Amino acid sequence: MASPQLRRVPVFLTLMFFYITFAPSTSWLVDAGEDPVPAVWPEQFHALMFMNSSGNLSLIDLWYDWPNGRNFNIIRDQLSTSLYYDLEWNNGTSFFYRLDPASEQCRSVQLEVGILRPNWLDGATYLGQRRANGFLCNVWEKVDFIWYYEDVATKRPVQWVFYTGREANVMTYEVGAVLEDAKWQAPSYCFSKKEAINGQNPELAITGRFWEESTRRSAERFFLCCGIALFNLSVEAL
Repeated sequence: MASPQLRRVPVFLTLMFFYITFAPSTSWLVDAGEDPVPAVWPEQFHALMFMNSSGNLSLIDLWYDWPNGRNFNIIRDQLSTSLYYDLEWNNGTSFFYRLDPASEQCRSVQLEVGILRPNWLDGATYLGQRRANGFLCNVWEKVDFIWYYEDVATKRPVQWVFYTGREANVMTYEVGAVLEDAKWQAPSYCFSKKEAINGQNPELAITGRFWEESTRRSAERFFLCCGIALFNLSVEAL
């Protein structure tokens, strides 16, 4: 009769086999070689993104145009009948609006930071490899604010996750695509001369989700860009 110790060996090996074979795809895979560097963003691109923020779903058409100093997010919330526009300029001005003649909602915000630079991921901390949305990705963390997933094979962005847990999943990615200039013009009611109250025109009735969304997006942009600026200053001081 085999000893109890000998009977336990096959069980142990079997468990190890199942652990290695069926280990969760979220585990980190670290390359022992030199850390990879994230690809610099193309100066102009268009991406369609699926967003998930604590179960609140939306689609975003992202138009990035560095040479002209502008970035555009055209947003449709799940089952919404209207689009929400987030237009950002490199001088720090952002416009949040809807093209709805019945409400003419618009809010403008002035920040001390412009849009993300193409090399905004410079100096990001490499975390290793991880599977995301079916792709094997290299993953970096930038200023404790955002986690960036890039496809190992193509170096295209796959996903980025904000510190709040909000996920941006890249569905399409068109390098060199440019939105025509006329589409970048904010509506005339964004430039009303009437006195603003709490950052909004009193006649535009910006309330509820519109106000919350514009505030959240402004804060995300501000903290990310400021965090990157502070990081760059600390590197220069070394």
